[in-house]
Amino acid sequence: MKLRYGQKYLEFEPNDNFQVIFPKELPAASETEIDGAIDMPIGNGLENFEGSSASILVSDITRPAPSHLMVPPLCSRLEKLGISYVRVIFALGSHRRMASEEERFLLKECSYLPHLQHDMTRCINIGQTSRGTPVEILEEVAASDMIIGTGNIEYHYYAGYSGGAKAILPGTSSERSIVKNHELMRDPLSVSGRFDSPVRQDMEEAAGIAGLDFILNVVLNSKKEIVKAVAGNFIKAHRSGVEIVDQMYRRIVEPAEIVVACAGGRPKDINLFQAHKALDNAKGAAVEGGTIILLAECIEGYGNLAFERWAKEASCAADCLERFGREYEFGGHKAALIAKESLRHNLILVSSMSKKETEKSFFKHAKNLDDALAMARKQHGKDAKMLVIPYGDLTRAIANR
Repeated sequence: MKLRYGQKYLEFEPNDNFQVIFPKELPAASETEIDGAIDMPIGNGLENFEGSSASILVSDITRPAPSHLMVPPLCSRLEKLGISYVRVIFALGSHRRMASEEERFLLKECSYLPHLQHDMTRCINIGQTSRGTPVEILEEVAASDMIIGTGNIEYHYYAGYSGGAKAILPGTSSERSIVKNHELMRDPLSVSGRFDSPVRQDMEEAAGIAGLDFILNVVLNSKKEIVKAVAGNFIKAHRSGVEIVDQMYRRIVEPAEIVVACAGGRPKDINLFQAHKALDNAKGAAVEGGTIILLAECIEGYGNLAFERWAKEASCAADCLERFGREYEFGGHKAALIAKESLRHNLILVSSMSKKETEKSFFKHAKNLDDALAMARKQHGKDAKMLVIPYGDLTRAIANR
């Protein structure tokens, strides 16, 4: 078997008692899929909005959204509608700033368009959600006559799904807005695969206040091919895409003693902050006390300073989880969620991170996949049942109760 790891693959041979959890993927759609979605929107089309300027919000380098394929047809339609000024804004949220070569990589032939990266310090307040989250968005976005969000839809560990309103919150929001919204992840309903997650509901309320006019989202298969594009109203169109995600990637499984979860290769395993999503997707596949082996290169290490600090400041997993119960800090939540999982399952990480860094983040360290499997089999027996999830970044395992 070949499993993605960074920009290469890891190979291994499972034992006889194993099952591979494959998604039921759709083939690539035709080249006209995006144009068709824009021209047949769910809800209002672009022609229903007025003004002379537009902001197109696009994903950063940590997401696989094909912005270079979505931006040109949007610009073409806007030009025909007489929109004289179009600007691309990288919706970083609280992520790191990107290098100029990363911007060019994401936009490709569209790099000539005016573009900028989100800055959390330059946001203006335009309201507040019913849950008390301040709606503070980037000045340039707020000043636009039309706001268009783009992105891809997949499972998200506390917002239910990515895409849709996330282009606004957290994408182009202030740190204060992001933190207040993300505090809602402590609600038991804020989990992957639920569009009624309080986090997502708050995001969507904020997007309505901000005036998110139109979205263009895509659903990708494991080859990063577009299988479906949806456009129009940021809630109705998003839900249409969610149906395709569930159809392909929601898998019912019989839990096993050993689970091998691949984070999906770069950019999904660029750091542990991002790779954790595969762990969250895989947790339902392991029996209580079972072992989850996470394959994630993590060439950027932790990927978040608060995450790293919380992990290093905790004396043990229980200590980190207790801290999360009494205080919230974005980034620190990631350490707490991994700590929580380490109390239920034996976690092993195969990555480029050092042994010390790995163990501080509540995983056991393995130099390679063979060593990780040997560790797991020593604990559960050489004939232990094993589940392999090659596309852990996409596939959500649901235990068959």
